[in-house]
Amino acid sequence: MSRPQAETRETYRHFLPITTRWMDNDIYGHVNNVVYYSYFDTVVNEYLISKGALDIHAGDVIGLVVETHCNYFAPLAFPHRVEAGLRVAHLGSSSVRYEVGLFAQGEPLTAARGHFVHVYVDRTTRKPVPLPAPLVAALEVLR
Repeated sequence: MSRPQAETRETYRHFLPITTRWMDNDIYGHVNNVVYYSYFDTVVNEYLISKGALDIHAGDVIGLVVETHCNYFAPLAFPHRVEAGLRVAHLGSSSVRYEVGLFAQGEPLTAARGHFVHVYVDRTTRKPVPLPAPLVAALEVLR
C-alpha cells in the first residue's frame, strides 16, 4: 500500500477561506484532529447552500455522512487561516464522495486531505433517493 501524499491546489475546483478559532487548538498547540472534519463539513455545506442545491431547513432531501477519512501532512494552528479546497470524486445515483484539501493560507500543498461520503435521503423516511437535478448540476462543476 502506498503512503498518502500531500496534493497541490490545482486538483481542487472550489475554495473557501476558514478562520481558525482559539478553541480549535488542542493542548499540543495545533488544531485538534476532530476539527478537521468540521472544516470538511463547512466547505461542502457552504458550497451546496450557496449554489441553491441544499435547503437545510425545509428541503425534502438531506445528505447523511456515511464515511469519512483524513490524512495529515502538516500542522494547522490558531491563528492560521485555512483554505479548504473541494472536489467531487464520485457521483452516484444517491451518493456523493467529496474530497477536501486543507491548506494553510498561501501554502502550495495540503496540510491535510480527506473525503466524506454523503448518501442523500428523504428527510422524513431517511430512505435513499435519487440526487435532485439542482444538486447534480452543482456537483458536476466540482468533478
